[in-house]
Amino acid sequence: MSKAFTRETDGDEDEEELELSLKLPQGTRNYITPGGYARIKEELDHLLRNERPHVVEVVHWAASNGDRSENGDYIYGKRRLREIDRRIRFLTRRLDLSEVVDPARQVNADQVFFGATVTLLDEQGIEQRYQIVGVDETDFKHGRISWVSPLARALLKAREGDRVRFQSPAGWREVEVLEIDYRSSEP
Repeated sequence: MSKAFTRETDGDEDEEELELSLKLPQGTRNYITPGGYARIKEELDHLLRNERPHVVEVVHWAASNGDRSENGDYIYGKRRLREIDRRIRFLTRRLDLSEVVDPARQVNADQVFFGATVTLLDEQGIEQRYQIVGVDETDFKHGRISWVSPLARALLKAREGDRVRFQSPAGWREVEVLEIDYRSSEP
């Protein structure tokens, strides 16, 4: 059978479904801050308005050059187009599942909930600051941890002065909540 009549896929949809189900607990919404939503929306818009049209143009040009079986621009372009389309589908589904929660609108500011920026004191006397954010905006380097992480789950509903224990990769740890702050995250 000619390749022209077969669907080109490497199981991308199965990988996407697995990735979606691994990150979010069953039956929950994809909580996200306004800044995280804006970043995902910006990436999606960039792919749709800039990158995809450019790659389509390159593939069209390469296809017009003749033999496609040995045309590197055509082969690479088609592969890149599939990657872009897969990412577009993934981002679209993530935005569809999203529930935007603005930390600045939290009414129970004396307890830790989604969006809180929490200052902690660990067992060695080191202060650390984390913001509890959605799974798609996790960035440990910038102090953003997912609300489904062990630390964030242990902190939920804690108040200033509370000590919480959680299971880390290094074993059980205990931290003290020094400060809870709700500020709107930047886009």
